[in-house]
Amino acid sequence: MEYVSTRGGERVTGARAVVQGIASDGGLFVPASFPQISRADCEGMLGMDYAERAAFLLGKLFDEYNAEELLAACKAAYARFEGGDAAPLVKVENGMYMLELFHGPTCAFKDIALTLLPFLLRKGCDMLGIHETVLILVATSGDTGKAALEGFQDAEGVKIIVFYPDDGVSKMQKLQMGTQDGANVDVVAVKGNFDDCQAAVKRIFASEEYREKFREKHVILSSANSINIGRFAPQIVYYFSAYLDLISSGQIKWDSEVDFVVPTGNFGNILAGYYAKKMGLPVGKLICASNRNNVLTDFIKKGTYDIRRPFYKTMSPSMDIIVSSNLERLIFEVSGRDAALTRERMQSLAETGRYSVRPEELKAIREQFAAGYASEDETVDAIYEFFTEYGYAMDTHTGVAMSIALRYEEKKKKEPGAKLNPLVVLATASPYKFPQAVYYALTGNDVKDSFKGVKRINLITAMKVPESLKAIRYKPVRFKDVISPDKVAERALAFVDM
Repeated sequence: MEYVSTRGGERVTGARAVVQGIASDGGLFVPASFPQISRADCEGMLGMDYAERAAFLLGKLFDEYNAEELLAACKAAYARFEGGDAAPLVKVENGMYMLELFHGPTCAFKDIALTLLPFLLRKGCDMLGIHETVLILVATSGDTGKAALEGFQDAEGVKIIVFYPDDGVSKMQKLQMGTQDGANVDVVAVKGNFDDCQAAVKRIFASEEYREKFREKHVILSSANSINIGRFAPQIVYYFSAYLDLISSGQIKWDSEVDFVVPTGNFGNILAGYYAKKMGLPVGKLICASNRNNVLTDFIKKGTYDIRRPFYKTMSPSMDIIVSSNLERLIFEVSGRDAALTRERMQSLAETGRYSVRPEELKAIREQFAAGYASEDETVDAIYEFFTEYGYAMDTHTGVAMSIALRYEEKKKKEPGAKLNPLVVLATASPYKFPQAVYYALTGNDVKDSFKGVKRINLITAMKVPESLKAIRYKPVRFKDVISPDKVAERALAFVDM
């Protein structure tokens, strides 16, 4: 399986795409063609556990990796998830299901990929004969950073540095990153928002001057953000797994379409569903749920991507993103894989802050995607009302998705002759990662201390508190530095010498 750049400059193996992270022309790697998963393949996966399904599907996408080693890596990665199932599907009522993706080491869906990425990266280096130190550069809006740190902690031949927006993550997320163990890790707050962090990291990848400075130190660069196909690809698996669980439990029949509602920031989580559909999964609508930073909702409805807008800090900080990097992969596909046009649009975004797609492209997007956004009040209402009715507690990002899901379902019911598909809502984080906001949503009361919030949510919901969150309460904070965005490259270079 080969991978090509969305901007046309490269064609590489899967291992090279994983190790390199981003194409040298600034584009993102995508499969040269999508492997097709047949009905027979799906039937074969029915009796598999999640790790076995992951190994089978990822083996199609990264066929140069040894199948036995890939299976062993998947089993080791997903054995770290509480309850023994990386992505359990919970039935709420007839036709609605929660896909719980927060049972991993850091209590967020990023664990699904980032527990496995170290294997893909290390084996990729071995296959390519790369012996230099690999420096993982990460920009995070909260969850990716901790999951990447946990995944790469003390990994041989790897160093990882995470940049997050100061005052742009929850207190619990900041504590998770600031108390991280490991001799090969660094965590730095950046003045600004996630887009500032992401832009600073992308500038390093795009700069031949900086790449040469790292080469002089015998260091190569890679990424753990979803711009890296090795981080992105494992997310495809849980769409297949959810569908297979619906089949095996008798909820649907083969070839039935299923709709998915996805809390969306950088567009990777929902794009994984689109890729699953391209590989043959009967996905109906992919419903993009945004918070107040609703740039994606506007794009899907109007066809113009315009980042010249206010940035809002919300109670769902991992979605506080204006520049959604993975959208480039979708633009590449709906343009007919026109790399020159994709490059032109990305240049327009960088220079003018906007681009538009053609009417036929917008039509193709809207055939696959629906979109909506939730205000802070609507998010709170969704969390409160859903818990009141079903006793199911959710975090703020899932609350955004639930608000959109309920509206989408209500609208569909009013459409004459509308087909109501089963609806799967992706639950992307534990409520305990955002205790103050969740406690407010459930009670209308404020609590200043994160751990008091955890305790009070536990008393209300009886939901088990993850051991990993309990453990950080008394750990010392190791990382406290705050820098400006223009110092990110300098800090990354200095970290190599530490």
